[in-house]
Amino acid sequence: MPLALLALAIGAFGIGTTEFVIMGLLPEVAGDYGVSIPTAGFLVTGYALGVMFGAPLMTVLGTRVPRKRMLMLLMGLFIIGNLISALAPAFSVMLIGRVVASLAHGAFFGIGSVVAADLVAPDKKAGAIAMMFTGLTVANVVGVPLGTLVGQTAGWRVTFAVVAALGVVGLAGVAKLVPDLPKPEGVRLRHELAAFRNAQVLLAMAMTVLGFGGVFAAITYIAPMMTHTAGFAEGSVTWLLVLFGLGMVGGNLVGGKFADRALMPMLYTSLGGLAVVLALFTFTAHNKIAAAVTIALIGALGFATVPPLQKRVLDHAHGAPTLASAVNIGAFNLGNALSAWLGGLVIAAGLGYTAPNWVGAVLAAAALALAFLSAALERRAETPTTATATATAIATADAGPADRPAVAHH
Repeated sequence: MPLALLALAIGAFGIGTTEFVIMGLLPEVAGDYGVSIPTAGFLVTGYALGVMFGAPLMTVLGTRVPRKRMLMLLMGLFIIGNLISALAPAFSVMLIGRVVASLAHGAFFGIGSVVAADLVAPDKKAGAIAMMFTGLTVANVVGVPLGTLVGQTAGWRVTFAVVAALGVVGLAGVAKLVPDLPKPEGVRLRHELAAFRNAQVLLAMAMTVLGFGGVFAAITYIAPMMTHTAGFAEGSVTWLLVLFGLGMVGGNLVGGKFADRALMPMLYTSLGGLAVVLALFTFTAHNKIAAAVTIALIGALGFATVPPLQKRVLDHAHGAPTLASAVNIGAFNLGNALSAWLGGLVIAAGLGYTAPNWVGAVLAAAALALAFLSAALERRAETPTTATATATAIATADAGPADRPAVAHH
């Protein structure tokens, strides 16, 4: 594998760390700025919304400059955003920093995937893209727990300063190791946008929003839920996030393995299981061992949906894979934003720190319903074609010699 993939993986590691580490540090940030936990949750929502809008915008803008330069610009944006967060004198300034950093997220993965695939032989493209995304999954096993530990011991500002430094390493790696690639052909925006008129693309993205939203309704408020309800010490949140990360890695691998073999059954299983586990989390959150097991299961079931959902979008987004891929990354983050906001609402309403789990269960169940709807529409779309072909075959078979067209002989 080319060393350039390592540079892309380091960038992905930094981006994954900054996205998820805030969830383990919400109590510290809220306490420092004198805001409530639900208000601090806007740091999750703001980042997610930034990814949602930034992914398609930056991907389209990125077609105007060489890909290597665009990747460097995106890492620069990421570094600036995290430095603003680290130094922010007020909560509103930190929120701005989160949004600035988020603008780099979707486009980095969208453009980075194309670059990774271009660096290797055709039969190794999937492996190259997976290598880059390894940075994101490892971030959740190593970067997020370590970042949470650093934030709880040395202060959350140090965490964001370290993440900014990771961005500098990623930027240097891209500059040094990624070769200069030819400027891509200009995107025909009208053609790209045509993919979004496909009902199956929109349904897959809606499943992404609701399914991933189910995961982050619970995980956004994992720190206060585990310390106040389960009785864990603050330092234990780090190890709970390691469990969540390990679940993610395992679920992602299983989802990827079965997405090619049986995509829709994989979605039914993972979304159905996720809805049940999230509903049960309301009860298991009162027991330390049961809560830990449940957190790992949420990570596994939630991220088992990622490969099949991403593949379903690409399968139906004919002619616009880069933009559709970037927009679906935005859809994952719209799910984050929606669930963080809804979770904050039910906590603020006095329903307790476990209430977001019910929100997550409802969102996951809604995604499952959409999966069944999508499959039903697909079967209905195929039925007329099959019926027409059958009718034609019968008519041809029944036609007598006089009814058949004459064949010219030369």
